[in-house]
Amino acid sequence: MFDWTLAGLLYLLVELIGIASAVHVLLQGRTPQGAVAWLFFLVSVPPLAVPLYWIFGPRRYEGYRGARLEGNAVFDPVVEALRESGERYFVDAPERPALLVALERLVRLPFLSHNRVELLVDGDRTFEAILEEIDAAAQYVLVQFYIVRDDQIGRRLEASLTAALQRGVRVYFLYDGIGSATLSSAYLMRLRRAGAEMNAFATASRSHRLQLNFRNHRKAVVVDGKVAFTGGLNVGDEYLGADPKLSPWRDTFIRISGPAALGVQLSFLEDWHWATAELPDWSWDPMADGEGGDQSVLIVPTGPADPMESCSLLFVGLIHRAQDRLWIATPYFVFDQQVTSALQLAALRGVDVRILVPEVGDHAATYFAGWSYFDEVLESGCRLFQYTAGFCHQKVLLVDSDLSLVGSANLDNRSMRLNFELGALVEGAAFAADVQAMLAADFSGAKEVQLGDFGRQPFHFRLLARFARLFAPIL
Repeated sequence: MFDWTLAGLLYLLVELIGIASAVHVLLQGRTPQGAVAWLFFLVSVPPLAVPLYWIFGPRRYEGYRGARLEGNAVFDPVVEALRESGERYFVDAPERPALLVALERLVRLPFLSHNRVELLVDGDRTFEAILEEIDAAAQYVLVQFYIVRDDQIGRRLEASLTAALQRGVRVYFLYDGIGSATLSSAYLMRLRRAGAEMNAFATASRSHRLQLNFRNHRKAVVVDGKVAFTGGLNVGDEYLGADPKLSPWRDTFIRISGPAALGVQLSFLEDWHWATAELPDWSWDPMADGEGGDQSVLIVPTGPADPMESCSLLFVGLIHRAQDRLWIATPYFVFDQQVTSALQLAALRGVDVRILVPEVGDHAATYFAGWSYFDEVLESGCRLFQYTAGFCHQKVLLVDSDLSLVGSANLDNRSMRLNFELGALVEGAAFAADVQAMLAADFSGAKEVQLGDFGRQPFHFRLLARFARLFAPIL
């Protein structure tokens, strides 16, 4: 007979919620394997499984799509102005390779030409360039990072923004509520008192759900709608090599001057609108680079609010496009099956596939899980290198001799399905040559992993790696 005590009734309620959650899994689950795992967990251990599922399980980020639609309402007239302008910023679809047209449709943004793009290697050079642009700002500065710290580089950024505010420049500062959870209230208060608009991208605040598994991992700075930056660095002294365990820190950023900066601004606008329900008045006039820029750039914001798995499709499409060379630098080697299969096929058709990962990880779970994937890609002919000179955190992809992607997305399940990410896809041989030279130098200082190295690790190491792999969907 059923226990009609309060404890029994509470357990019955949890069981019913577990059943309802299982129905949600059947309707929303992306993969059969993940759906089966959650179904078994929810039905067998509902008191534990139900809260974990609603924090870590859902893959759709509800509520953000409205912000995207409203942001597009601002940007669509800009695209039309580009089409009609005397300058040929907009490259017509019939002249683009099929994959690039597909990527434009995927992210709902166009390739824009007449940009000057500069590769920024490591933190010192990156922040020097960012602070220089902030110091020259005339109208407004948009700043967005996943992690912001109240340390030496954080205070240098604060000082530049404060000086800009004193000149009458508007400052909009967006940070992730989870990534920057330790950011001091004093830092926020100082900038707010100076006149900056400061807001957290809190994934649960406007959705009324425990969506703690979603993060806004984007890194971006926009100055006056003319110059934009994005890449892998956050605002913290460790990103400049201050952490002795991970020093020197190897990372990459990109500086874009020209009309493609408006794509980064649009991405920021959508996030800002989600966080504040506001649509600020910024400049949307496309400006050609004044120093002879001739590169075409597609800004690629991706995230869990997109109708399709945009980040995964982006990487899979670029991998399949490779004919001669595919060089990848990523700090986390926790690939999903689609990316793994695409890499294997690329190597089997004779593409020079090289993957650069750090020898020492900054997160134990991702480090051990990564090792469990090594043999899968090595068996197909991919080459895998471990960066030994420090911690390699850059997120860079080079396809053949004409396509380069620099941004915030890692080649892991979190970036593919759970994080809001941002990158710049640059078409052109000149910039690709710069990326090739940079990565060649990185590979020359790395140690190549051989097939079977994982099997030669101690038993406890292999066991930890296999166990960590079970959590790959949320790492």
